[in-house]
Amino acid sequence: MTFQVFYRKWRPQIFADVVGQEQVTRTLQNGLQKGHISHAYLFCGPRGTGKTSTGRILAKAVNCLSNGSGEPCNNCQVCLSITKGNALDMVEIDAASNRGIDDIRELRERVNYSPNIARYKVYIVDEVHMLTKEASNALLKTLEEPPSHVIFILATTEAHKVLPTIQSRCQRFDFKRISESSIVNKLNKICQAETIHIEPDGLKLITKNAKGSLRDAENLLEQLTTYYGSEISLHQVRALLGITGDWRIQELTRHLINEDLTAGITTINNVNTDGIDLRQFSREMVEYLRELLLVKTGTPEINGVTAEELIELKELAAKASLSHILNAVRQFGQLNLSLDNYSTLPLELAFIDCILSTEKGQYNKHEQKPIPIKDTPTTIPKIEANIPASESTPTDIKIQPTKDKTEPTIIPTSETNQSLPIEIQALREGWKQLINEAPAAIAKTPTAALLRSAKPVNIEKDVVILSFKYPLHKENMEKPENQRIATQIISNFLGHSCQIRCIHQPEDNHLVQAALRMGAKITQVEGT
Repeated sequence: MTFQVFYRKWRPQIFADVVGQEQVTRTLQNGLQKGHISHAYLFCGPRGTGKTSTGRILAKAVNCLSNGSGEPCNNCQVCLSITKGNALDMVEIDAASNRGIDDIRELRERVNYSPNIARYKVYIVDEVHMLTKEASNALLKTLEEPPSHVIFILATTEAHKVLPTIQSRCQRFDFKRISESSIVNKLNKICQAETIHIEPDGLKLITKNAKGSLRDAENLLEQLTTYYGSEISLHQVRALLGITGDWRIQELTRHLINEDLTAGITTINNVNTDGIDLRQFSREMVEYLRELLLVKTGTPEINGVTAEELIELKELAAKASLSHILNAVRQFGQLNLSLDNYSTLPLELAFIDCILSTEKGQYNKHEQKPIPIKDTPTTIPKIEANIPASESTPTDIKIQPTKDKTEPTIIPTSETNQSLPIEIQALREGWKQLINEAPAAIAKTPTAALLRSAKPVNIEKDVVILSFKYPLHKENMEKPENQRIATQIISNFLGHSCQIRCIHQPEDNHLVQAALRMGAKITQVEGT
């Protein structure tokens, strides 16, 4: 017997077998029972959700020689030929590789021929959004005046790219991502039929990685059986998926919750010393923090999490506030490890930022509200801090204390857009748009990536000042070619020529923060 891959062997053959798309299959069945058959259908949705399979079932149902309930019998000559893939009256076309005007002209000639033995000649056009503009217009002409014996089933993963005029001539059905519970149930049936023994948590992990695509889940299951045989453990599933499953992810999270700076930095460096892929470690750290966030918010069930892991997650969630966890997800979620795969600096900075922001926010771990700052004397001696110029601090910061107040007021004037000139306000507010709408040739250059890490802080006589959190980003932006491209992008946005100047400005300065805690107020920032 010829070997078949799982997703083809276990492809649904009747509407009742289609997983997770009841809203589509029920509507199609009702239409067939009432004799309401459209000349064109548009199936939209993510890959691996059953669009083409449903198209094949529909082709059998409309042509079934013993059809009486809307379901194909799968026993007559027409049903069997479509199932085997040798039916002359059902034609599948891949629009990704047959996307030109000549291909559609050939199709238009073929549709005029009557079916051989079936009632309807069915054309399934997959990835229809890939057709060229000319080909789409040619297809539109056929859809406007189709022969009575032809049915078109158009499938696409990107419905917004299909011409609105084509969409308006089709019955549209939207396929949704399949729920994880539905995929697990389907995989269980396959495992029972194929005598595959796999840990339940392993199946959940496969499903989680498939992200709503049953075909992807079936392919992963087949890869596991090919490599490991019929006995598969959770550890083997993690190994195939490239998941480290390193216990130090939980350890680092525990240090984060306990605000143990030294232990956390030590853990990160141990991970690097042991040769663990830092990118993958970072991704898994974000996923673990997400699971912690779900537990904190009371989510009843989290797929892919074992009972033992859930107990530990609940213990950690009880020790931290929702704000603390949310901040950690954001800090680690925005890491950029593309510049240097072997540097621990981004991970270290994210970890330190999480702890410092928690200290700065003064959050109680069990109550999500600020803790009042301790009272300070009603009169504070005047403080002036002239900090030597360097890359890590502004050249001159003047700090003036507040008076006659028991609690100091901190006014970060450099972050208040309302107090800035209109032009720098507009530049700050449109910064992401400026980068995203850059010409395609520029968007692919390293300059665009550097601009994403920059922050416009001021404009002085047509000189735009950009601050960078990391010195490496500042140094790279100062290279002549990057300067030229960045100047071009910003000048186009502002509507006049300008120059740029780069500065290194970390988000936190411990000297300034210490002064602020004593009751000082920032009145001026020079050198930026």
